[in-house]
Amino acid sequence: MEMDWDDHSRDKTLLEKKFSTQACNILNELRKTGQLCDAIIKVENQEFPIHRAIMSACSPYFRALFTNEMFNTDRREIIIPGVSADMMKLIIEFAYTRELHVTQENVEQLLPAADQFHVNGLVKACCDFLASEICAENCIGIYKFSCTYFCHNLERATFRYLMQNFTDVYSTSNEYLQLTVEEVCSFLASDELNVKNEEIVFDAILRWIDYDPERRKNYIARLLKTIRLGLLTTQYFVERVKTHPYVRDSDACKPIIIETLKFLYDLDMDEEKEVDLNNPLARPRVPHEILFVVGGWSGGSPTNIVETYDTRADRWIVCDALDAGARAYHGTAAIDKLIYVIGGFDGVEYFNSVRCYDPVSKTWSEVAPMNAKRCYVSVAVLDGMIYAMGGYDGHNRQNTAERYTPKKNQWSYIQPMNYQRSDASSSALQGKIYICGGFNGTECLNNAEMYDPAINQWTMIAPMRNRRSGVGVMAYRDHIYALGGFNGITRMNTGERYSPVTKAWQTIPEMYNPRSNFAIEVIDDMIFAIGGFNGVTTIFNVECYDGTTDEWYDATDMNLYRSALSACVVTGLPNVQDYIHKDRDKQEDNKKKRSANTANAAVPPPQQN
Repeated sequence: MEMDWDDHSRDKTLLEKKFSTQACNILNELRKTGQLCDAIIKVENQEFPIHRAIMSACSPYFRALFTNEMFNTDRREIIIPGVSADMMKLIIEFAYTRELHVTQENVEQLLPAADQFHVNGLVKACCDFLASEICAENCIGIYKFSCTYFCHNLERATFRYLMQNFTDVYSTSNEYLQLTVEEVCSFLASDELNVKNEEIVFDAILRWIDYDPERRKNYIARLLKTIRLGLLTTQYFVERVKTHPYVRDSDACKPIIIETLKFLYDLDMDEEKEVDLNNPLARPRVPHEILFVVGGWSGGSPTNIVETYDTRADRWIVCDALDAGARAYHGTAAIDKLIYVIGGFDGVEYFNSVRCYDPVSKTWSEVAPMNAKRCYVSVAVLDGMIYAMGGYDGHNRQNTAERYTPKKNQWSYIQPMNYQRSDASSSALQGKIYICGGFNGTECLNNAEMYDPAINQWTMIAPMRNRRSGVGVMAYRDHIYALGGFNGITRMNTGERYSPVTKAWQTIPEMYNPRSNFAIEVIDDMIFAIGGFNGVTTIFNVECYDGTTDEWYDATDMNLYRSALSACVVTGLPNVQDYIHKDRDKQEDNKKKRSANTANAAVPPPQQN
């Protein structure tokens, strides 16, 4: 019988691993019984019999100690200062077993000891443990600890966590209050600082000063320079910053106040004037989340153009992530920094295909297709899986639904919905999938239903107050929001939200623009409504809803007029610089080149509406 070489290799690896573990156990038993030991390490009057070869294999320090001809290498007893007996015991055990239980109680002593003796495996184990323990309360301490012992990977991980979660850190961490002014300025001045607005930076400054005001208030001018003051509203700057006692009583702050007032005044005098992002007062920070908009219907045909939105600069960027084919009326989903483009329509063919874009390698690939063709598909992500529901296959509106498991690269059907629906929209909230509205082939729908994956069952929920096809649905602050859409007569700018607690819909403020078949996403704790069709023309307008103020705000327009587009958010890209605003002048040139031929885009293709 022939042996499969993969099986042979696997058996060989298992045998080697078993032999290695057995050998380690035997050597450790010999150490414990003092057999064949050729040296004794003495620490704090405790003696540890060891084998020189084993310790040399574990650590360059011990190898040098036992082999350097400048020392008496035949000396049996070696006294080692600068380490506790407890830590030396752990290091010796690791040298023999390559295993050690790192805990909160021993890691602060163990890492310096492992670093001192260059036991790299143990240093890595300590760093991995600390990385798993990072939270808002301890990340500053771990960051400083990693800098002290040159643990570069841990240093990068903690700094990234600190920047990403800075709002939680400064508001809850006592370690933040213990920082020096140099350290505070270094963190607050960083382009990587993840803050929704610069008001947060001013608040962080006040919290640090208030901890020891008599001594720290003298640093206010130095700290004020870390704020991108030109990105504050004039009202906030005048009412909260300029008049604050720390600022008002500081002569060193006066030039900063004058320069900022002039900058803000010039902006207020010309409402059409855009912020000069090259000015240090208004240089945007680097976003930690990137909004991707993929495909859609533009200029009378589908497009494959991808744009990204830089929330900090409030700018759209056309990126070079063009797929081979264009598609519209599709869905997108982001999982593990990968973007999946699902189903849709290219003007001729209805797709069941799924394309995957890797923003890090900037490559497209094909993954497993869905079981059904789905144009006007509704897509949601829950627990690392993609759900695709309903849609139109060119003949029938679907009530079927399926989900994709990325690790298996496989689609499988789930329980069908209660209603056939295409052009609906869906989102995940609190472990459930909600899908609202759509079109059944005869009328626009106001009904909605919820899927519970634990029992594989769909349940009807209270109907919306309006019929909505081409609707945008998004989970936001423990509610399901349903915005815009087509009611069978007109495109709407109304919105409503559903509470799973009260099981009722409530009207919210109207959007500025009526729109259907638009993209919708949450970023920076706001809902963004992007592009779409207003009943007359395809639009590139973008607006955002802030649940704190219960208001809509205008954001910068996209570069391209488009409807039937889809959006998703990718977090923590290592190459985020490739997807954010760089050259403002070039961006303005791009905007001037936008297609003005909206007549071609005014009427969507022959579809259900």
